[in-house]
Amino acid sequence: MTHDNVLVDKSIDFAIRVSNCYKYLIKEKQETIMSKQLFRSGTSIGANIHEGIQGQSKADFVSKLNIALKEASETSFWLIVLHKANYLEEKLFESLKKDLDEIIRILIASIKTTKKSLI
Repeated sequence: MTHDNVLVDKSIDFAIRVSNCYKYLIKEKQETIMSKQLFRSGTSIGANIHEGIQGQSKADFVSKLNIALKEASETSFWLIVLHKANYLEEKLFESLKKDLDEIIRILIASIKTTKKSLI
């Protein structure tokens, strides 16, 4: 990646993985409804992070990261549902969930750190 920001890099990589998962679910599993929700929320994480970086203030940055965190939570929900409905195999589910959990941890830490600097 060409960025110096680990969160940006991880969110881009995750968006690509979610995109590939979406294609797999449509083609191999003929699942179109939940996979579209996964695609939308999973790619929105990085979009909101990118938007936040270009924010007008630290408060704007925190706001966009909070939106990214909400999208990550929704993505987690869809991953769990798709896994429990037997659309995602254990290995793929665990791998995506691990990457998502790491992004969530970084988002939470970034939000906390930035909020402290606002005080």
